[in-house]
Amino acid sequence: MYDGSYYQLMAEYNCWMNQSLYSICSAIPDAKRKQDLGAFFKSIHGTLNHLLYGDKAWMGRFTNQPFSATRIGQDLYADFDALRADREKTDQQILEWSMQLDSDWLSQPFEYTSNVDGKRRVLPTWVLVTHLFNHQTHHRGQVTTLIKQLGYEPGATDIPWLPSVSKLID
Repeated sequence: MYDGSYYQLMAEYNCWMNQSLYSICSAIPDAKRKQDLGAFFKSIHGTLNHLLYGDKAWMGRFTNQPFSATRIGQDLYADFDALRADREKTDQQILEWSMQLDSDWLSQPFEYTSNVDGKRRVLPTWVLVTHLFNHQTHHRGQVTTLIKQLGYEPGATDIPWLPSVSKLID
């Protein structure tokens, strides 16, 4: 039986998928990674930047260490290696944080200011933590589509192939 929480599972999945996608993307020439392919954030590179932006914004809120950076849609990093290094660091932070979550904190209301429209909102914390992981999955799905459009194979992307889970079903 898996011993972690839902959020720990999602954090592990996030790490695994990002490692896989960044490995594939490292084989794609920079110009192709940055090519506008008609996605919401235009390119693979733009979408990877947005994913990191979203994670850093939410984690800053959740850990009381506000993340102040560019506006949504503006790249945090032009350089792929720098983007990848910060992605790996952030994924580790998310994983460690997910192991500390408790039901009391998750059940509390959480107030934040949206980076999209500047409005203050209050929602249950668990809804926003769930959104963090759902947002990741949504945009990684876009990245896998873009990778396929360029002729690269993203490989398995489903949770049952996550190494920490697949060991349980062998």
